[in-house]
Amino acid sequence: MHCPDKESVYHIPVMLGECLEGLRIDPDGCYVDVTFGGGGHSRAIVEKLSSKGRLYGFDQDADACRNVLQDERFTFVPSNFRYLANFMDYYGEDGVDGILADLGVSSHHFDEEERGFSFRSESPLLDMRMNARAGRNAAAILNEYDASSLSALFYHYGELKQARRLAASIVHYRESLSGGLQTVGQLLEAVRGLISPREEKKQLACIFQALRIEVNDELGALQQMLEAALGCLRSGGRLVVMTYHSLEDRMVKNFLRYGTVKAPDEDSLRLYGAPQSPWQQITRKPLTASTKELSDNPRSRSAKLRIAEKI
Repeated sequence: MHCPDKESVYHIPVMLGECLEGLRIDPDGCYVDVTFGGGGHSRAIVEKLSSKGRLYGFDQDADACRNVLQDERFTFVPSNFRYLANFMDYYGEDGVDGILADLGVSSHHFDEEERGFSFRSESPLLDMRMNARAGRNAAAILNEYDASSLSALFYHYGELKQARRLAASIVHYRESLSGGLQTVGQLLEAVRGLISPREEKKQLACIFQALRIEVNDELGALQQMLEAALGCLRSGGRLVVMTYHSLEDRMVKNFLRYGTVKAPDEDSLRLYGAPQSPWQQITRKPLTASTKELSDNPRSRSAKLRIAEKI
């Protein structure tokens, strides 16, 4: 795989100690970091492995390969974590001892302005693809979706109350442009009149979150990864997942409680009771960053860490 030449800076690993403790690492065991990124968590895991231990690191972003560990115990998998089961089968692993997922967008992605993940600069093209070789970018979605589809996107993935008005404004604005919406600045102009100055950063973050989730099918990929993790882990294996927004956390919480990302409806619960979960939850409530870590690493502010053991 070809790696870009430019230097890459990723975020400081969040709740590193808690993640390692949650994995309960066996030095001879097999582990998977499905969100390799800058390799911070992976490096710490490898340090705890013996010569017999193994670690696989997944990342679909080509930039991540610049951080690959030069260690015979480590294998880098340049792929979306939704294909976890496929690759474990490919490498002949019949069961792993622990899986770690840090679901946050790295600082690197926000700092790489040309990727279009951030609203801090208005000039970049609206891309937002984690894998630059795959699928539609954000500009295509903003130009091709009708108002109803955009409204649903902003409501469900951004949890924005004014989703309909935002969608209508974007459709109206794009029709005034000969080439459609293409840049971050054009998107900001399209929605500016609908956003309160007091909540500008928060609401723009929700708009960009919604687009990023749609572009990368993040929730669909998360569901596939969680289901694959259940099949790949040995009995007694640990799943450690860190989320950064309520949509992800709700899916993980439901999966660990019910064995499915969608909670049973009230009628089913009343008639049949809660389904038996294949997980023993090690953390009944999610762990959050310490006061010191919050001070040292502001990115940890919204992180929630859930740990479970396969029964």
